[in-house]
Amino acid sequence: MRRRRFFESFGLLAAGLLSKGAGATSSASAPVERSAFIPGGDMSATQAARHYLGRIEAIDRRGPRLSSMIELNPDAMRIAAAMDGERSKGVRRGPLHGVPVVIKDNIATGDRMATTAGSLALDGVRATRDADLVRRLREAGAVIIGKTNLSEWANIRSTRSTSGWSARGGLTRNPYALDRNTSGSSSGSAAAIAAGLAAMAIGTETDGSIVSPASICGVVGLKPTVGRVSRDGIIPISHTQDTPGPITRSVHDAALLLSAIAGTDARDPQTSTAPAPDDYVRALNKDALKGARIGVAREFFTGHDEVDQQIELAIAQLRLLGAEVIDPVDLPRVSYDKEELSVLLHEFKHDLPLWLDTFAPHAQVRNLADLLAFNNAHLNREQPYFGQELFTQAEALGGLDSDAYKSALATCRTQSRDEGLDRVLRQHDLDAIVAPTGGTAWLTDFINGDSNNGGFSTPAAVAGYPHLTVPAGQVRGLPVGLSFVGPAWSEARLLALGYAFEQATQWRREPQFLKRTDVPPASS
Repeated sequence: MRRRRFFESFGLLAAGLLSKGAGATSSASAPVERSAFIPGGDMSATQAARHYLGRIEAIDRRGPRLSSMIELNPDAMRIAAAMDGERSKGVRRGPLHGVPVVIKDNIATGDRMATTAGSLALDGVRATRDADLVRRLREAGAVIIGKTNLSEWANIRSTRSTSGWSARGGLTRNPYALDRNTSGSSSGSAAAIAAGLAAMAIGTETDGSIVSPASICGVVGLKPTVGRVSRDGIIPISHTQDTPGPITRSVHDAALLLSAIAGTDARDPQTSTAPAPDDYVRALNKDALKGARIGVAREFFTGHDEVDQQIELAIAQLRLLGAEVIDPVDLPRVSYDKEELSVLLHEFKHDLPLWLDTFAPHAQVRNLADLLAFNNAHLNREQPYFGQELFTQAEALGGLDSDAYKSALATCRTQSRDEGLDRVLRQHDLDAIVAPTGGTAWLTDFINGDSNNGGFSTPAAVAGYPHLTVPAGQVRGLPVGLSFVGPAWSEARLLALGYAFEQATQWRREPQFLKRTDVPPASS
């Protein structure tokens, strides 16, 4: 989940986003195509892994101390050496052979790393086997060098949480400004990629948890259609909305990573409804915006003049690149927040024990009631800043056969799809709908929790449809993201559109690890 505007009717948080200065004239120092230090040619897997582990030590553990990595893989160098050994024999598993990847710590790995969702209740608990997407990454030759920090339990615990904080991993800090938040819940994945601590990362999203931190940290984030990538092995919030997805420095890398993890899995029935994956890399096209019909969802603009002005520059770029821009389209702001929360809490209570039974049968907690008790028994470490009232609400709910759950689920599906995205996409024959991914990165505040800066994540999240965010410049030095949302299974088209925008603008800038932002000028 994300946690900011996530249901203002409940006083819940939303997940801020982006911002910091640049305009149409801002450009990256080099064309955005692929990550640096991807094995191939003179670069070996061992050299790449050593490079990134060195950066983690220098930047994440010392130096700025981002705390984006919650655990390193003790077998990373051995695996990298094995990938080099295969390459020396003429074996190349594919484009990810030897590529260093990090994954969020709510995704099961059947190795020497723990899988904890950032919670001390699962500290040291090793999963019984790999999640399906982890199996696919290993088969593709990727070297998983570590697991990333996150908003604990993917931010489903409290209405006043601070994104990027977990009891096990501490606070992940924004590499653009260390006093500002990363958003969440895939905080560590986004911050690590922004800081160049890995070639690629996997995040997960229920509502905003990929696109929001990716936008705020100035990187690319793709939330696929629910069912495009197996949810097997992911510590759940909601089987209706959960999905893993790529967080990368370029659209090309997002396409590459999605190609490796997409596909059917017998353990996740939702994947059986998905059409066969596309060739996402081959779909990339610098001319994809020519003739594309793009709708502008102005109801989801932030109200922050500088952020919205930056998005206006981005929309102007879409027109210059040949898109037919329909501005505005009638996509109203979300009115089903209460129902969405009801669905998530019902499903979390139901799904959590199933994950624990399969992947952590040896854990000290077996269900949500046990987790509540554990957190209350460890108040100083688990609840020093905020509580667990959402857990309490979930525990009090009935099962998935309850009328309250069924009614909330039906409302969400109707309003997000039939009366929402499907209606607008069909009415205007759109390829995609665009809007700012969200507002500016907020100052981390352990007293009040996250700030309410709006966001465009909820329609696609509740509908289960794909959502791509691409860097779109900066506002006062903090990244801004442009969202592309499309119909179910349109990942290839969204990636092509985002790629065309990215290649033409080159608006991403590297972080400078500033200690703080917006320092007032000295008085004259």
